[in-house]
Amino acid sequence: MPVRWFLLSLALGPSPVVLSLERLMEPQDAARCSPGLSCHLWDGDVLCLPGDVKPAPGPVLVPTRLQTELVLRCHEETDCNLCVRVAVHLAVRGHWEEPDNEEPFGRAADPELEEPTNASLQAQVVLSFQAYPTARCVLLEVQVPAALVQPGQSVGSVTFDCFEAALGAEVRIWSYTQPRYQKELNFIQQLPDCRGLEVQDSIQSCWALPWLNVSADGEDVHLVLDVPEEQHFGLSLYWNQSQGPTKPWWHRNLTGPQTITLNHTDLVPCLCIQVWPLEPDSVRTSICPFTNDTRAHRNLWRRARLQLLPPRGWRLVSPCPLPAEATLCWQAPGRGSCQPLVPPLTRENVTVNEALEFPLLNGHPNLCVQVSSWEKLQLQECLWSDSLGPPKDDMLLVETRGPQDNRSICALEPSGCTPLLSGASTRAARLGEQLLQDLQSGQCLQLWDNDLGALWACPMDKYTHQRWALVWLACLLFAAVLFLLLLLKKNHVKGWLRLLKEDVYSGAAARGRAALLLYSADDAGFERLVGTLASALCQLPLRVVVDLWSRRELSAQGSLAWFHAQRLQILQEGGMVILLFSPGAVALCQEWLQDGTPAPGAQHRPHDAFAASLSCVLPDFLQGRAPGRYVGAYFDSLLHPDAVPALFRAAVPVLALPSQLPDFLRTLRGPGAAARAGGLWNRAQQVSRALQPALDSCLQPPGARETGLEMGPEAGDRT
Repeated sequence: MPVRWFLLSLALGPSPVVLSLERLMEPQDAARCSPGLSCHLWDGDVLCLPGDVKPAPGPVLVPTRLQTELVLRCHEETDCNLCVRVAVHLAVRGHWEEPDNEEPFGRAADPELEEPTNASLQAQVVLSFQAYPTARCVLLEVQVPAALVQPGQSVGSVTFDCFEAALGAEVRIWSYTQPRYQKELNFIQQLPDCRGLEVQDSIQSCWALPWLNVSADGEDVHLVLDVPEEQHFGLSLYWNQSQGPTKPWWHRNLTGPQTITLNHTDLVPCLCIQVWPLEPDSVRTSICPFTNDTRAHRNLWRRARLQLLPPRGWRLVSPCPLPAEATLCWQAPGRGSCQPLVPPLTRENVTVNEALEFPLLNGHPNLCVQVSSWEKLQLQECLWSDSLGPPKDDMLLVETRGPQDNRSICALEPSGCTPLLSGASTRAARLGEQLLQDLQSGQCLQLWDNDLGALWACPMDKYTHQRWALVWLACLLFAAVLFLLLLLKKNHVKGWLRLLKEDVYSGAAARGRAALLLYSADDAGFERLVGTLASALCQLPLRVVVDLWSRRELSAQGSLAWFHAQRLQILQEGGMVILLFSPGAVALCQEWLQDGTPAPGAQHRPHDAFAASLSCVLPDFLQGRAPGRYVGAYFDSLLHPDAVPALFRAAVPVLALPSQLPDFLRTLRGPGAAARAGGLWNRAQQVSRALQPALDSCLQPPGARETGLEMGPEAGDRT
């Protein structure tokens, strides 16, 4: 049974965190004001035309803050829609101005202006609402009495009931006045879905939502869609992005019930699940269950990577946002860890999937990027290694500039930044004067420069060559002395070379040639006979590969995949494939030769590599690739030679065992292998004596065979 990792219900049901909403039984929009204000809602919607910002001619009303509240607009008790109530808070902005030559009624011509001593303010406030696929604009007229008009002070609020929206939708609200005296206010809100609201008895679209359970079983994660049979639902997995649109990853239309299996490596914190009935205008319910999962956060850093954007740009590619800082570091070849260049450079905050620029003048293969999160190194890549080649043995010089044109130069080494003209016992200190001369003569490449300092990469090849020249001279001198000694002792050298040659030949013989033994597992007695043959061949020596000793690999890979891998390796090493024919093997070959596939009723053991290999062996014989790579064999007391299909007898030697064992062994050794006189015959006698008891047991009736005969200690490929 799966271990329940966590359980999430996307279906409706009581929960301590759901919201209970106010119900509005009025079907019409309405507006109301805070005490002391008067307001009026225009009939119908208006055009959303903010216009340009104009200077305020005096004290004016402007919106300062938007506030929303979710309510239910109901036609009946069980027929409600989600609705957004919007409150606009207003304040007075600006002061009265007293023009010198103002006409008596000039101020009254502007509806925003009244006499300072008895001035009320009036404003037209526009509310713009967008929630796909709905877009509306309403106009509210607000009047503030003179007693409340205080420049810079809040005067109250006006509330609009209400904008209908779909569950789970993203709504955008703007507010401004006509004319507009400041930048419009804007507000974005993600509405909850059926899970977060106590609406299961009020909104009909929530009644048909499915149950979605998320559970873990070992390395797999199961999404169980528990819905009635033949009910059609959509299921989408997507990466929720904090910036920009979501990135869909997997989408299917399903018929319930269903179980979707994900590998644990697919989990990332921003992986979200969305499910909905396949009905018109159905509610889509989303949840992001892996936000705080530790495995998901580990997977996210494994999937993140750094990408170079020529000439000096780069970005951090990741499916989810990451809290990260980046800096450049210097990776000297064979000199330990990459050394951060902070200071003089600074750490930069990283936004994923956004192009960033290096503050560099030139690229260098030793410059790498380190990305850290919470002071822990997560990623490091040398982005220029592909375009500029492997790291170079260059010395990085750090120039620091102070006030009054003071400069200091040090060399970055594993122990720290070493001043060039110091008495330290480091490579940079020993070559300090030469490095300064290289810097002054322009032989160093400038990587970075600003008012605080600079970075230079100075090549060290010429100093390395000088050191190695002495080493080569010493080696040449040693070789000359050794050559003179060999001339003086040439007779002893000849004997030593002769012994060395014999050791090489004996070592090659000890390693032996490789052979893949293929057979049909007719019965247990024949399998014991094959095991005895393979064990005897290993003593020659030969390296024998047989499926009897590779059952674990066969179970893991499958017979066909195991045979392909072994055949490829054996042939690449110059070995041979042995086809051991038996009545069962002949029957399988005849089935393939007649129909091209095994008979429909044929049943083969799960570890029978012979049946699996015929699809690859037969094309080699039909296309003439078998000679030199295959050899056939059969036990003359178990099979008549004419029973072997003519295709095999015509292409490769098919030898009887044990009567033709010398020829069989000679074929396995190969044409280039030399043997001492009588050695091959003695080894054939050894193999024959080892085979005889198992062959006699195989010839006895099934009831008379000894059942106690087991395989030897051989449990793997023999070498």
